[in-house]
Amino acid sequence: MSLTHREFAFDTSDFERIKLTLYKVAGIKLANSKDSMVYSRLARRLRALGLNNFSDYIYHLERNSNELEHFINGMTTNLTSFFREAHHFEMLKQQLMQTNGTSRIWCAASSTGEEVYSIAMSAAEAFKSLAPPVEIIATDIDSSVLHIAKEGIYAKNAVSALEPIKLKQFFHKGRGFNEGKVRVVPELQKLVRFEKLNLTDNNWGRVKGPFDVIFCRNVMIYFDKKTQSRVLKRLVTFLKSDGLYFAGHSENFMGASHMLRPIGKTAYKKVCDSGNAKK
Repeated sequence: MSLTHREFAFDTSDFERIKLTLYKVAGIKLANSKDSMVYSRLARRLRALGLNNFSDYIYHLERNSNELEHFINGMTTNLTSFFREAHHFEMLKQQLMQTNGTSRIWCAASSTGEEVYSIAMSAAEAFKSLAPPVEIIATDIDSSVLHIAKEGIYAKNAVSALEPIKLKQFFHKGRGFNEGKVRVVPELQKLVRFEKLNLTDNNWGRVKGPFDVIFCRNVMIYFDKKTQSRVLKRLVTFLKSDGLYFAGHSENFMGASHMLRPIGKTAYKKVCDSGNAKK
């Protein structure tokens, strides 16, 4: 691989070291074709740090733990939208209406918040209340997107596909500095607890099971098979018996039939003898 005619020197050995670091710290397996993506995403860090080449950046990364957060934030992908894969949210509402007591829901890769607020809106619609009996935990490895999610402020085009009734009930129009934007109503924000979490870590910190529902969508595709198996097995132990698991449209867990049984498109229920995590 020859990477020339660029602002910063970036060769094959640099790319391989970055691939290895990303795999070690986040479990993400980069394809060899992703060299241009790596360059474009990390070049801004070289500019910010006043570095001249990627070798110097890698040296800095390996010796400064604070840089790891910037590195992870730059290298993770955060494509999301409100009510993406809408059938999941209809299934969620049906599940919630059939459950007695408080339902615990984990959004395991919340990104900038569109998914978790879609969960909160679905719960509010299911119970016809802005204070539904749910406990929602949202996690992500990327601290920068968690900050956006906590703020709950979005450009109008992010909500342009939502029905007018949802816009009226669940969002406030921005004023002044936030003119042209919308903000999630405080009642929905109060339903969600945000935590930074790396799914490949051995310790999941303040996230305690079991949950009635887990959303972990379009995350596994970035892991290799070994990491996928390990993370999925652990996620399933955090589900209650017969709990719901929602995956992404590119993810297929047919090989995990001993843990999850399909009940619809990228929707699964836990097989009852798959084990549970302790609270």
